[in-house]
Parts: sequence; C-alpha cells; structure tokens
Amino acid sequence: MHQAGRAALLGRSRKAEQVIRVHDPIAAGRRAALRAVAVQGLVVALLAAAFLARSAQEALAVGVGGLALVLGNALSAVVALGGIVPAPVAFGRLLLGAMGKWLVAIAVLAAGFAVWRLPPLPLLGGLVAGLLAYLVALNFLKQDVHSKG
Repeated sequence: MHQAGRAALLGRSRKAEQVIRVHDPIAAGRRAALRAVAVQGLVVALLAAAFLARSAQEALAVGVGGLALVLGNALSAVVALGGIVPAPVAFGRLLLGAMGKWLVAIAVLAAGFAVWRLPPLPLLGGLVAGLLAYLVALNFLKQDVHSKG
C-alpha cells in the first residue's frame, strides 16, 4: 500500500512538471532577428579583416561603420520584439525600436567622423555592408523558419 501511494504521488509530480509548448511567433521573430545580427557582425568583421590589407585605419573605419548597425539592429530586435503585448503597445515598441536603431547608428557614425576622425568612405562602406548583410540574412533566416513549420 505504501508503494502504491508513493507511485501515485510520483505520477502526480511528473504531471505537474510537464510543460505545455505554445507557438510564439514573436519569439521566433526575435530569434531570427538576433541570428541575423550575428551574421551581420560576422560579415562586418570579415570585411574589416579584408581592409587590413590597405590600412589599419580603414579597417577600423569599416568595423566601426558596421558596428553602428550591429548595435542598432540588436537594440531594435530586443525592444521591438519584446513579447506578446496589445497592438498599441506593440506598435509603440516597433517605432521605439526603429528610432533607437537609427539613433545608435547615427551616434556611432558621428563619433567615427568627429571624435575618432576615421576615413569617411570606409566608414560608410561598413555601414552599407552591415545593412545589406542584415537584410539578406534576415530574409534567408525567415525563409528557413517558414520552411520548417
């Protein structure tokens, strides 16, 4: 009888530990965006390494230009895709994330131009490379998510 009571108690505790999985499209989008940010960072790092052949200053400029959008996109992904909320709050987060992204990007570019006196063309080249890498990576990652489901 004691064994039967213990088994019933264990059976209840196992049921209590079960986790119900629910599809959360916001979390899937956030994960895809953060993976795209990682790909963006890798592309910018490779481009900066390629610019090392020309000069360290230009490689630094490419890295800073790309880093501006890496930081901005990471901030945007975290803010805009923070979780399931009512529509007005989600819209506000989306706007806040987009504004934060570009404010960070502009602030880092301004620091690169004015404070660190980096060469402008590689700085803007890093920014453009980061932007294109993010968009391409996000497009491919989004297709991967949809083809699995």
